[in-house]
Amino acid sequence: MDFYTELGKNIKKRRKELNLTQQELADKLDMSLNFVGKIEVAFSKPSLDTLIEIAKALDTTVSHLTKFE
Repeated sequence: MDFYTELGKNIKKRRKELNLTQQELADKLDMSLNFVGKIEVAFSKPSLDTLIEIAKALDTTVSHLTKFE
């Protein structure tokens, strides 16, 4: 199991639960669409600060996003 792959899957899953597009999430985060997409496929690894901002934008916690089944 790769941490960043699972993290990306959880971010994507939560984003879809909220019916947000990658662009809408990127706009909420003031980040590029490209960067959000790369995080979701584990091509880019977000810093802890970025992960905290993503969790806030998705109305969840870092703990929830890093909980893997």
